[in-house]
Amino acid sequence: MKLIRYGNIGEEKTGIAIGEVFYDTSAFGEDYNEHFFETDGLTRLQAFIDANQANLSQVPEGIRLGSPVARPSKIVCIGLNYADHAKETGATPPAEPIIFLKSTTSLCGPYDNIIIPKNSQKTDWEVELAVVIGKKTSYVEPEDALDHIAGYVLHNDVSEREFQLERHGTWDKGKGCDTFAPLGPYLVTKEEIDDVDNLRLWLSVNGKTMQDGTTANFIFKIPFVVSYVSQFMTLLPGDIISTGTPAGVGLGMNPQLYLQPGDVVELGIDGLGSAKQNVVAYHK
Repeated sequence: MKLIRYGNIGEEKTGIAIGEVFYDTSAFGEDYNEHFFETDGLTRLQAFIDANQANLSQVPEGIRLGSPVARPSKIVCIGLNYADHAKETGATPPAEPIIFLKSTTSLCGPYDNIIIPKNSQKTDWEVELAVVIGKKTSYVEPEDALDHIAGYVLHNDVSEREFQLERHGTWDKGKGCDTFAPLGPYLVTKEEIDDVDNLRLWLSVNGKTMQDGTTANFIFKIPFVVSYVSQFMTLLPGDIISTGTPAGVGLGMNPQLYLQPGDVVELGIDGLGSAKQNVVAYHK
């Protein structure tokens, strides 16, 4: 299945994608949130669709898409998980995964604007494959980790590099600004992805390709990442783990290049769809 949420911010309804057509599932009566995933919602939703597919109404064309997952308890990110990205930023590939958090208030839809934060000079892009956790996960072994995954989703880990790297302390300051986690267009359940370790990721700015990589170049693969994170925090159903970005970010260029108002960012991953975000300046 491919799950979507659509409508005005804070008023999203649920739906599914069948082929290129979006259908409303609000009659199912649940949002795609922690309770949904915790109570085997994917199985129940599939049964609802099977019983009602002929009567599902199409979502109006052109309507806003929100994050395909309602605000989770946390968004966990893995830094420097591609060797080429570590090299371009001058960092040593890590011996263990680097963990940081994005605020849940950074979550937005796949076509929502990226807002350059107040006083920002170095807002950057990062196309990433994100994992959606399907059930409560604590101290899981790598060989069992895939059983704890509901599906996968496209994520732009937007980053303010001055806040992240030059303002001291943790990376989180440069990662959690409003609109810094565009997610979607849809959550793709795991059985629809044949080989999650061999997916192409790409991102362009104003039509110029900046990132063109593959998950085959993960330093730490997804089962290990899920297991590793679960050693340090309990992952709840609906939580997001974003698994890192390949080379081609603005920070790694010479000279460095950062987003400006009026820029257009487009990105995609094989099987997970594509997204597009216009860049705008912060204003009250």
